[in-house]
Amino acid sequence: MFKRILTHLTILLFALVLVAGCSSGNTQGKAEQGQPAPQNRDVILATTTSTQDSGLLDVLIPEFEKKTGYKVKTIAVGTGQALEMGKKGEADVLLVHAPKAEKELVDSGVGINYRLVMHNDFIVVGPENDPAGISSAQNTVEAFKKIAQTRSTFVSRGDESGTHKKEKDIWKEAGITPGGKWYQEAGTGMGNTLNIASEKGGYTLSDRATYLANQKHLKLKILYEGDKTLLNIYHVMQVNPEKFSKVNAEGAKAFVDFMVSPETQQIIGKFGVDKYGQPLFFPDAGKKEEELGK
Repeated sequence: MFKRILTHLTILLFALVLVAGCSSGNTQGKAEQGQPAPQNRDVILATTTSTQDSGLLDVLIPEFEKKTGYKVKTIAVGTGQALEMGKKGEADVLLVHAPKAEKELVDSGVGINYRLVMHNDFIVVGPENDPAGISSAQNTVEAFKKIAQTRSTFVSRGDESGTHKKEKDIWKEAGITPGGKWYQEAGTGMGNTLNIASEKGGYTLSDRATYLANQKHLKLKILYEGDKTLLNIYHVMQVNPEKFSKVNAEGAKAFVDFMVSPETQQIIGKFGVDKYGQPLFFPDAGKKEEELGK
C-alpha cells in the first residue's frame, strides 16, 4: 500500500512539474527562443490602407510577433488619419506614405526614429476604352487635365490619405479645382475606392500594390504610369514616449528595427513576385530618398 501511495505521489509531482514548465514557457509569449518576454506586449500600429489591402502586413505582422513576442493591433486608415493618431499619442508606431506631412510630425518632435522602408509607385487606372484619352498624355498633369476637360468620372479617395494628398498635389499643379458630378469623393480606403471606380467606369489614382492585389475583380486598366512624380515612398516612425507616457516605446522601437532589418527587407522585395510576376514594393532601408526612382 505504501509503495502504491508513493508511486501515485511521484506521478502527481511529475505532472505538476510538467504543467509548471508549460506555464513558464507560455509566459514568454511568441518570442523566439532566447528572446526575453516583453513587459508590455501590445503594440498599436497606425498605417495606410495600402499596406493592409495589398496583403503585405498579413505576411510581416505574424513574422514580427513570432520573433519578438509582441502582439500588434493594426489600425489601417488613411495616412492623414494615421498621422493624427500619432499627434494624439493614440498609436505607438506609424507606417505611412506622405513624406511632406510626415516630416511635419518629425519636426514637431512627435515622430522619432524616422526610417525609410520601401517604395512603389502611383498609377492612374480607368476603363479600358479610356474615354479621356489619358494613355497618350505626356505627363501626369496632362492626364488629369484630360480627365477634367472631358468631364470623365474620377473617383477620389477623399480621405486625406497619402494617395489623396498626392492626387490633390497633381490637381493643384494642373491649375484645376475639381468638382461637379464627374468628380466623386469616396471617403474610403484604396481597395473600396478601386471597387467604386470600377463600378462607375471611372478613373482613379491608386498605389500599384493595392491595384495589383485586387486587379482580377476590377474592370480597370493601368492607363498612365511611369512619371517620376508618381513615386510612392513609405516610412516608419515611433511616436515619442517623452510626449505621451502611455506609448509602448520598446514595442515601437522593436517594430521599427524589424521593418528595416535585412531579413524583413528581403521579404518585402520578394512579396508579390510569385503571384503577380513583379514585386509590389521595393525595399529601401539605408538609402536616401533622392536615390529612389533612378
